[in-house]
Amino acid sequence: MRVLVDTCVWSKVLRSDNPDPGLTKLLMDLIEDSRVVLTGPILQEIFSGIRNKKDFQVLERKFAAFDELIISKEIYIKAAEYFNICKTHGINGGHIDFLICALIAHYNCAFLTTDSDFRIFQKLLPIKLL
Repeated sequence: MRVLVDTCVWSKVLRSDNPDPGLTKLLMDLIEDSRVVLTGPILQEIFSGIRNKKDFQVLERKFAAFDELIISKEIYIKAAEYFNICKTHGINGGHIDFLICALIAHYNCAFLTTDSDFRIFQKLLPIKLL
């Protein structure tokens, strides 16, 4: 199964002075198995914090190796539906979070994140967390 990796995981592995060894190994195993996929909003978040142009370009070349989940109009509409479902049940979340939920449901992939909000969303939405 393909796995979409959240910005917080990439940050903990790539930018942290003291990366979590278990999370780093898991991500490396997924990469070696060619299971990691990316999407535009997560890429934008990752690259937004890189100020050094050379570092930016090096990372851009490395990230080019991953497949990208394309966001269609139907996925945006599903994200709005997921937002409404959660809101009806008193659960709040950001629009990008629900877009990610719609993506992983649409592409039938898992999501690797350390963001606990997704565990709450999982109670109401058909998403798989790794």
